[in-house]
Amino acid sequence: MPVTVSPNVPPTELHKVINTWFQDGARDLPWRRNCSAWGILVSEIMLQQTPVVRVQPVWEQWLERWPTPADFAGAPAADVLRAWGKLGYPRRALRLHAAAAEIVAKHGGTVPDSYPELLALPGVGTYTAAAVAAFAFGRRTTVVDTNIRRVHARLVIGQALPAPALTAAETTLATNLLPEDDAESVLWNAAVMELGAVICTARSPKCGQCPVLEQCAWIAAGQPEPTYIPKGQPWAGTDRQVRGAVMAVLRAASSPIHADLLWDAEAAQLHAEVALELGKLHKLNTHAPQLERALAGLVVDGLAQLSEAGYHLPS
Repeated sequence: MPVTVSPNVPPTELHKVINTWFQDGARDLPWRRNCSAWGILVSEIMLQQTPVVRVQPVWEQWLERWPTPADFAGAPAADVLRAWGKLGYPRRALRLHAAAAEIVAKHGGTVPDSYPELLALPGVGTYTAAAVAAFAFGRRTTVVDTNIRRVHARLVIGQALPAPALTAAETTLATNLLPEDDAESVLWNAAVMELGAVICTARSPKCGQCPVLEQCAWIAAGQPEPTYIPKGQPWAGTDRQVRGAVMAVLRAASSPIHADLLWDAEAAQLHAEVALELGKLHKLNTHAPQLERALAGLVVDGLAQLSEAGYHLPS
């Protein structure tokens, strides 16, 4: 179906204005510079729920250490989790590890170039498969992330925020807005994503700097308030915080950590290798059931192992 912001603003005008804005001033990110498909896949996994400023240094170290899927697939899981550092949600690292192994086993060590094959890789969902197909291989795919959804909601629909979860209508809108030309569609996906990341932000949009301010349906409607209040994910005092603190201890350790050290602050001071991270864990004043729950969860998720000697990263 044809899509217009208003009778006087066809998609082709939006394509031209936003794409030109992107080409003139997009952030200089390393995965945008003649990057390999593997590098782009790694960036997309790392950037899930993690800001660029935290991802970039880890990504650069990662690609220097493991420049191909085969290099990475052969790495021990413990090395993978240590290299992941504090990016958060470390299960992503293990899923990426599994994806690399499958790329080697089923695709000769080369990242597959089609959406269905990418989607079949472990840990790769619809967004990541579409993004890699577009940005690594120039495919015309519908890429829909949080930033793109927000730009579409404001620019086209006139709402302050998109729905709390992705809807079929949003996907249809994104597909209908996509330029027909393959190269232009790739540029459009990147440009709209960038617009949402740096201008059309969730909390403090820089409307005065927006290249399509005059075409924006949300502005035309008087900037109506959101129909719901987004709920940020809590951190302080949560199981996630405790899991992260335990993972930091295990990453710092070169040998298994006895469970007693996770409780006994005085004993921890005798182990210089992990004293700093153990100190951070102890400062959380975690109650016993929560720490036990965190440890059990890490083991179940494959992020830690328990042996007779204690807890350690998976081998």
